[in-house]
Amino acid sequence: MKLARRRDEARLAVMLLTRLPVGTIRGAVPDLPASRWAWPLVGFLTGSIGWAVMALALAADIGASLSALLAVAAMVISTGAMHHDGLADSADGLWGGHDPARRLEIMRDSRIGSYGVLALVFAVGLEWQAIIASSAVTWIGFALIAVASRLAMMIVSDLVPNARSYGLGHSAHGGGRRAWLPGGVATLVLCMACDGWLALLVIAAISAGVATVARRKIGGQTGDILGAVQVLSAIGGWIAL
Repeated sequence: MKLARRRDEARLAVMLLTRLPVGTIRGAVPDLPASRWAWPLVGFLTGSIGWAVMALALAADIGASLSALLAVAAMVISTGAMHHDGLADSADGLWGGHDPARRLEIMRDSRIGSYGVLALVFAVGLEWQAIIASSAVTWIGFALIAVASRLAMMIVSDLVPNARSYGLGHSAHGGGRRAWLPGGVATLVLCMACDGWLALLVIAAISAGVATVARRKIGGQTGDILGAVQVLSAIGGWIAL
């Protein structure tokens, strides 16, 4: 019974953070906070997709640059651009409003502004070029960045108060720090396998920086802020790896 519950929690995490088909949950749907332990493990899926696409592209001899771009595209598509959407909304809101209420209002707006467009262009371009330049373009490297950046999302969700009384950031808040354990163990194992300690430090620093800015400008975190944490920390991780 407990195993079935864990399976449903993991399935819910995949359904929430990706667009990958995982079937339906039969019976009672777990609470969103209960699925948080599986957020970093979703990174194994998205990271593996990126690595597989790049490996196939390299095997087809289409060049490292285009192969890396296809890998980034595959990872973005697999998540439905969910995290990148959060980055764009965060960029528009945090720098487009003059007070917390207005910034949160802008972040809710489905339209994209200049800051959001620039954030997406720079995010995709930087990750693409960082992968090309990295010396750890392996499955372990892809997995480490994807897992650690989603662990960072969960930690920010726990340590930073909610800026709203609704939304994904509010709904996912809670569940206890024991949920950090699976992702934390996976991250440490992957770090040891590819000597990725500097990347892990950079991911932590960027996540802390985003959280600090969000707390100062809007009073806490939202689902969009968590998306920005994932994208920006992943970029930093790739640059350091």
